[in-house]
Amino acid sequence: MKTRLALGLAGIAMAAAGFTGIALGDDDDEGFFRRSWGAAAPPGVAVVDNRLYREECGSCHMAYPPGLLPAPSWERLMAALDDHFGENAELPERERTIILNYLLDAAAGRSNYRVSNKMLRGMKEPPLRISELPYFRHEHREIPQRLVSGNSRVRSLSNCDACHTRADQGSFSEHEIHIPGYGRYQD
Repeated sequence: MKTRLALGLAGIAMAAAGFTGIALGDDDDEGFFRRSWGAAAPPGVAVVDNRLYREECGSCHMAYPPGLLPAPSWERLMAALDDHFGENAELPERERTIILNYLLDAAAGRSNYRVSNKMLRGMKEPPLRISELPYFRHEHREIPQRLVSGNSRVRSLSNCDACHTRADQGSFSEHEIHIPGYGRYQD
């Protein structure tokens, strides 16, 4: 009796482990693993905690939290640093690899944060720009151009930290938006 019970429990454990392996290995955006995260996810995105990335990429623009783009987007960006949106941002191979690995490990779909999870909604192809993601477009759709491109202190939606006062802390809450020269924005 004990042997049958032990074998039965072992069988259940093996089946569960097999199921978990399949579920965890599912890279599909609508897969079991990603859906199971949502309820327990902390708000925002993971804070940029890689010194090399912050120094190298943050010297020219905001060091975007990796959780704002999926891994394939980061791979494409880091593979073409010789023409990074019209600029040469090449790095020594060792540094490029360190930064790429950091970005891939913390990319949207690989880190469990609410905004990171939302960034993947409705995405068909991995974009090169955060501003090309459907969720991003949805969240910024009502902002008048005069407050962005017409605002010399903002200039572009890619200048996240101009309006998101806690972007450096991984928070993109609409309650913390302050548009320079305009003030608090509510849609």
